[in-house]
Amino acid sequence: MLTLDFPGSRTLIDAIDAAVAKPTTHELTDSLRNSLCKLIRDKAVTLPDCVFEANAEHYARRELYRSEEHGYCVVAMTWGPGQGTPIHDHDGMWCVEGVWNGALEIVQYELLEHDAQRYCFQPVGSIQAGAGSAGSLIPPHEYHSIRNPSDNSVTVSLHIYSGPMTRCSVFRPLPEDRWYGRDVRQLGLDRVH
Repeated sequence: MLTLDFPGSRTLIDAIDAAVAKPTTHELTDSLRNSLCKLIRDKAVTLPDCVFEANAEHYARRELYRSEEHGYCVVAMTWGPGQGTPIHDHDGMWCVEGVWNGALEIVQYELLEHDAQRYCFQPVGSIQAGAGSAGSLIPPHEYHSIRNPSDNSVTVSLHIYSGPMTRCSVFRPLPEDRWYGRDVRQLGLDRVH
């Protein structure tokens, strides 16, 4: 279901539908990542104006499309200057994320060990992703943080999830080095207009 029509929306949906028909998650995310990069660089899709409006209190999440047939969701995220996330997961879902404009800093983490209350993470890579680039997360390799490194400009990214992303685990630092506590966060959506 399309939340709001925008130029190229059918092109975007057709590309995602073709990718989700692939037989494996790796083939699906590879195809989707390549298609998303091409669509962004060719300017084949024009996102709605509202996704370029930052929210001063938090990064904005706006659902643009939800496939009734395949179950995936397309969410535009708007990152004001310096806005970002703590270390988090995607609740077991695959995701392909493309930078529409601006830049994002993505830090990937490896879960080294955990017990019932604590999780030990080690950063394993940092990526500066610019407009037209895309990456994918496939569980169990899904722990990461995202941040707009700019002090004065807004970044927009497009995220395609295997299903509705309504919650995730977020990890808050504990006094012990590299150890984190886990909280479950319910995720909301900002208005599309």
